[in-house]
Amino acid sequence: MSSATLQVRVAAKAVEAQDIVTLELVATDGQPLPAFAAGSHVDVTLPNGITRQYSLCNDPQETHRYLIGVLRDPASRGGSQAVHELVRVGEVLQISAPKNHFPLAHEAKKSLLLAGGIGVTPILCMAERLAITGADFEMHYATRAPERTAFRQRIAASGFAERVQFHYDNGEPAQKLDLQALLAAPPAGTHLYVCGPKGFMDAVLATARAQGWPESQLHYEFFGAEVAKSDSDAGFEIKLASSGRIVLVPKDQTVTQALAAAGVEIMMSCEQGVCGTCLTRVLEGVPDHKDSYLTPEEQAANDQFLPCCSRSKTPQLVLDL
Repeated sequence: MSSATLQVRVAAKAVEAQDIVTLELVATDGQPLPAFAAGSHVDVTLPNGITRQYSLCNDPQETHRYLIGVLRDPASRGGSQAVHELVRVGEVLQISAPKNHFPLAHEAKKSLLLAGGIGVTPILCMAERLAITGADFEMHYATRAPERTAFRQRIAASGFAERVQFHYDNGEPAQKLDLQALLAAPPAGTHLYVCGPKGFMDAVLATARAQGWPESQLHYEFFGAEVAKSDSDAGFEIKLASSGRIVLVPKDQTVTQALAAAGVEIMMSCEQGVCGTCLTRVLEGVPDHKDSYLTPEEQAANDQFLPCCSRSKTPQLVLDL
């Protein structure tokens, strides 16, 4: 198998909770799959031709399979719908080697893991890894209802079940997730990890920052985002540093769309500014960042941006292309 592209077969497909399925992926040639660490994801090319990122949620010590969990999104742009309706057991798929933009900070004295809905996939993998290493952690898992809570049996059967608290939107008020109390006065050496729907993650991160959590102790991975449109969005120019060529980006097009129309292809995947696939160096000009991938510090540096969603505050951006 190529290190860039792996060919896998769907060995099993199971309903994990309401509107959530898991896929077990194994190498078509029977060889061990590349190693991965907690927090990793793979790019999966689906039968309808689109590519999406899914976190690996099995034990990283397993080399014979990858396990992904996918929520059916009613606003699906084709990814989750394809997994639920088109992917069959026995089907061969192309995936990337594992990538990790959401690693554990092994220097942490304690880890606080917060999962919202299907965001449990990387968080559960982290919990299992921390349990194996004997690290100090606690996990909070918020969902709409018990029947929509993936991996409940797996957590209940684990050796760390007592460290996990479930919070249900339809449950009693006393059991709901109290972010103000949970994130008050950040303890020294405690690192926070969060994954879930954008609204959940925004609430967690905003609360943590307001409570004084250092940015270096906040770890997060968005898997979907609504790209903010603005009345102030305007057309601008892209200059390709290698050739000096100028490409106009109209108000109603993204940078990647304008470049593709000009015959300049940039590798991309999510088209929402969450996966980082299209990350591009900015040599001159000031980007208008609209992504959920870069940290606030990385955005402030203005030396890279996500052309699938971000725009420009200056009349021209010079890109390292």
